[in-house]
This record gives sequence, structure tokens and C-alpha cells, in this order.
Amino acid sequence: MREQRVAIIGAGPSGLSAARALQRAGIAFDGYEASAGVGGLWDIDNPRSTMYESAHLISSRTTTQFAEFPMGTDADYPSHKVLIRYFRDFADHFGLTGRFRFDTKVTAVTRDGEGGWTVTATGPDGETTEHYASVILANGTLAEPNVPTFRGEFTGELLHSSAYKRATQLTGKRILIIGAGNSGCDIAVDAVHHAASVDMSVRRGYYFVPRYLFGRPADTLNQGRPLPAKIKQFVDKRVLQAFTGDPVKFGFPKPDYKIYESHPIVNTLILNHLGQGDLRVRPDIDRFDGDTVHFRDGTNGRYDTVLLATGYTLDYPFASRDDLNWTGFSPDLFLNVFPPSFNGLYVMGMIEASGIGWQGRYEQAELIAAYLTAPADRQAEFRRRVGTEPWPDLTGGYHYLGLERMSYYVNKDAYRRELHRATEWLTDAGTSSPGIHSATATRAAR
Repeated sequence: MREQRVAIIGAGPSGLSAARALQRAGIAFDGYEASAGVGGLWDIDNPRSTMYESAHLISSRTTTQFAEFPMGTDADYPSHKVLIRYFRDFADHFGLTGRFRFDTKVTAVTRDGEGGWTVTATGPDGETTEHYASVILANGTLAEPNVPTFRGEFTGELLHSSAYKRATQLTGKRILIIGAGNSGCDIAVDAVHHAASVDMSVRRGYYFVPRYLFGRPADTLNQGRPLPAKIKQFVDKRVLQAFTGDPVKFGFPKPDYKIYESHPIVNTLILNHLGQGDLRVRPDIDRFDGDTVHFRDGTNGRYDTVLLATGYTLDYPFASRDDLNWTGFSPDLFLNVFPPSFNGLYVMGMIEASGIGWQGRYEQAELIAAYLTAPADRQAEFRRRVGTEPWPDLTGGYHYLGLERMSYYVNKDAYRRELHRATEWLTDAGTSSPGIHSATATRAAR
């Protein structure tokens, strides 16, 4: 088994997945984490964390946890407090905690001129420089706020959801939330109990999924037996209409896309509060004018705080975009992991998918470990096939919206199937090609 040092940047779920997979494969590694401990964004005390006090999982425990380390809770949708303890227990149980350099921020990942990489970091001992054969970027996708620009100027408080921590920040204020994703809806539900008034500005319609269906966590139904996309869309849309009603009746625009072509909202409390008159839906923003916000339909409102629930921008600030084959909104990577140049950089966690869980991230890490420990001729053949054959279709038959946040979205079943196929091929346990197996390529799907 080949000995080679690998750097892992980040100690959140993706970084811990990478560390565990490399540990099991016998590959030497060093971990770097800018915060004081493991957990990534789930550590609300991490200065870069985007967590807030009321946050809970939106996928259920059993579909989210690591397979080899079940969560020590009976809660179906545990809170961030439970989850940070879970990650710390996971890291301690497998002896991973001591493999990370905490309070150490990576500032640059550059080629070293010898086929490897130089990692420059700043930590308790000042600036350090280390050389590695490979580097795994696992610093997450939800840290760099996406702050859109608007016409005019707002003279009240302009706050991105990343800076929102607790509902008391909104006490007594007239609040406008821009965006109705999962975080935006969570914050709106918090706000109705504290704010003087709550409005929500939205551009498009949404599908709302209850956390429970038929008395069970909704995402545990039909596990292991995925339906074809068109059938699942047809069935689930009607099930949701039966359980939650039509969101248009609560003031939301009618979706201009089919269910699962964008990430659904796992929050039906927002509909309850709309029905109770606790908040209202407003159209898209036209412009700001002092403390007044003008909307596209010609109406306006006065607000103390505008809260931007506008998501995050993918960011790997220490690495060159050329090295990551960055095209459009995100890097164009084989299985969202490998730059096609196979330059020794690997990306962990650059996936969004309903139900992919942390086990899906761990399977990414297993693939990286399988590649790093494969015989040289097997590695070479893998690179050749990735470079010459069309790439797998990871959409599962869904036509995802062409939005920035959807540029690295995958279907969990299609994605995990291709991860397993490629890993088996590299370990000589399977004979099928790690290239494409259908006529539609991932690149074309973008």
C-alpha cells in the first residue's frame, strides 16, 4: 500500500469523512481547521458558522447519519446541539481529532513544482508551509454569503442570514425576509414570535414537504426503491397537495418548474403562520428607498430590517480556479470530486441532493481513497477513461433549474450508484467502466 501524505482542509462532515476513509485505507494525512474544533458549520461557536439557535436537520436522522456510527438520539430531526456532539464523538471514537490542526487557517494551496502541493496556513505558531502529494478541499459550500445587489439604498439594517443567530435579534422590528429557502422559512417562523411584523419577498414558487407523512419521517418512505423521475414527480405532487394544500392559496407564486427540479422546502409551519395571518408574502424587489422597499407589483412597505436569505456562493479561496477546472458557477469535476486533469486536488462535499446524507459524503471519500491506493496502471486507465468517455448522468432524469445553487446538484440515487461503480472498478471488484452508461452527460445537464 502506497504511503503518501495528504492534506485535508476542513473538519466538518466532509473533512471527517475524508479523514476516516484515508485512515481506513492506511493513507497518511494532516487535517487543517480554521475553528477550534470539529463540526464545521454545525458548531455555532465557529466564527464562520452559519448556524442559528433554532436549526435542526431537514433530513431525518437515519437517512443522514454515518452508517458505521449511528447517532445516539431517538430524535428524528435532531438540533444543531445534538449534531455538534455527534461529530465530536465520531472524531474522538475513531481517533481523528488529534489529526487536525485547529485554529489554523489555510491561506494558499499552490503547486510545488515537483508534482505535489504546498499548503500555506496561519495558526497558533504563525505561518507554516507543508508539502503534500495530494490535497482534499473539504471546507464546505455554505460559508460565503451570496449578497445580491438592489437598486437604491436601504437605510435600515441589512442582514444576511449567515449573521442570524437567534430570534431576539428581530424583537420589535418590522422585518422583510428576501428569499424563501429552508433557512428563510425557518427564520420567518422564528420571527413571527418576536418581530413587530414579518413579510417575505419571493421571486418564484416552492414545493413544501412536511417532515412527517403517514406518521413517519417523509424521507424514509420508499427507501431503496427509487421511482422513475416522472412517476415520482406525479405521485409526490399529489401526495403533497393532499397533506399541505396548494401554496398558491397562501400567497406564493405558482412554481414554474416540477417538484424536485429545485430543492423543496421542508417546513410546513410557514404555511400555518401564513394561514393565521402572522406573516405575508410579497413579490420580488424593485428598489430600496430609505426605509421603504418597493416591490415589482407597485406596492411598498417600510421596514427596520431586511434579512437576506439568499444563500451562499461556492468558494475555495485558497486554490486557483484553473486548478479546479472552474466553469460557470462551479468547478466541473468528474463525479463532483476529480478535476479532469487529475492534478492531485480533490473536492469533498461539493454536492447538493435531497437525502444524500453524510454517508453520501463518506462514499465520496471512499472513492478518493480507492483511487489513491489503486495500482499505478489502474489509476492511469481510470484517468484515461475519465478523459475520453462521456461522464455519467447524475440527474436521475430530473431537469434541475439552471441556478447557481443548483450547478452542483445531483440525484442521490444516481450519484451514489456511480460512486459505487467507480470505487468497485478502482478496487478491481467490478468490471464496468467508470465512465458514462447513458446518453446524457453531466456536463450537458448543466
